[in-house]
Amino acid sequence: MMIDLRSDTVTKPTPQMLEVMLNAQVGDDVFEEDPTVIQLEETAAKMFGKEAGLYCPSGTMTNQIAIKAVTESGTEVICEKGSHVYYYEGGGIMSNSGASVKLIEGNRGRITADDVIKNINADNVHFPESRLVVLENTANRGGGSCYNLEDMQSIAAACKTHNLFLHLDGARIFNACIAKNYSPSDIGQCFNSISVCLSKGLGAPVGSVLLGDKGLIKKARRIRKVFGGGMRQAGYIAAAGLYALNNHINRLVDDHKKAKHIESILKSCSFVKSVLPVETNIVIFGLQDGFKTETILNHLSKNNILAFATGPDTIRFVTHLDISDTMLYDIDKVLKTFN
Repeated sequence: MMIDLRSDTVTKPTPQMLEVMLNAQVGDDVFEEDPTVIQLEETAAKMFGKEAGLYCPSGTMTNQIAIKAVTESGTEVICEKGSHVYYYEGGGIMSNSGASVKLIEGNRGRITADDVIKNINADNVHFPESRLVVLENTANRGGGSCYNLEDMQSIAAACKTHNLFLHLDGARIFNACIAKNYSPSDIGQCFNSISVCLSKGLGAPVGSVLLGDKGLIKKARRIRKVFGGGMRQAGYIAAAGLYALNNHINRLVDDHKKAKHIESILKSCSFVKSVLPVETNIVIFGLQDGFKTETILNHLSKNNILAFATGPDTIRFVTHLDISDTMLYDIDKVLKTFN
């Protein structure tokens, strides 16, 4: 059996999830007539204390819709240099919105209120107008690092003072909530808009929900249509997301424990130079001089383990609900063969 640690996006629906998908009530979502989609949107919005939600095929789409809804050509987005919205979304900020980007050198993907304030452009025709700040929690390229609630609150206060819109790329926001012991409603009070992914640690096969006030979501619905994201009987997949919200949040603790266990093994491996501190379900480690990612990945693959290179000398493991305790034993055994 192949052990897939490339991402938590590779999960398959559980039997219980498949059952609720099969029995979902559906309608035409473009006509806003799919009852399961409506229930999912309302449930997610209520969790985070927001007025409304919009179900979309992906987190990239929800992020890009949020950016386009509040920016325009000649404005600027402020984010950390490794942010998913900048690094992994195909140049969408420029392509979709025509906006500029101000990149901040953060701490494992996280920035501070002071960083934001220092990077707001002066009201001068030579500079793009600072319009939007995007945070990512957890930070993918930061090894699943999490913001403290107080830091997000400080950034929110700075954005409010300087009339900046604040968006959260919450691809793994429930991992952060579990790790840092804050609630979705705590998060909701900080941000103008939030992208919540259902297809990572929560285990749904597809989909993200964009959350915000009613005015934003009304505008977002129009943008989704332009992006080609309008879906018809989407309740079959929305049912999986709804099941995940109701049943798969607390189990993220297991993924975090497995990631910490892998971290402890890697620290004893001779080919590993360093491991980013593990807070959630992502483990990123650097290789000693003389070791190549291709060599390590090929050896893992030959032993039925798949992983992902995040750079020329760094590799990522991501734990998820399809990684069993037995698989964890096999991972240990393979890693130790390098010593």
